[in-house]
Amino acid sequence: MAGTVTMYSTTWCGYCRRLKSQMDREGIPFEEINIEQDPDSAAYVESVNDGNQLVPTVVVVPRQGGDSVAMPNPSLAQVKAALGA
Repeated sequence: MAGTVTMYSTTWCGYCRRLKSQMDREGIPFEEINIEQDPDSAAYVESVNDGNQLVPTVVVVPRQGGDSVAMPNPSLAQVKAALGA
């Protein structure tokens, strides 16, 4: 899989747990950052979601060039598409 995936999440978020298990099942590696433990990441999530701490927020950086994309509560299909898979 080309590119990198970062998921901003919380421990209590059911949507986060679902997407993590789907990406694990598909073999998509990702870095997880808990916004409740990292104030800077919480501020970043707010900055890309109109001031809201919306989780999961997933940031994909394609390996083949192109800009990174931040997606609030994406589907597995959206993550794969952003990776070019």
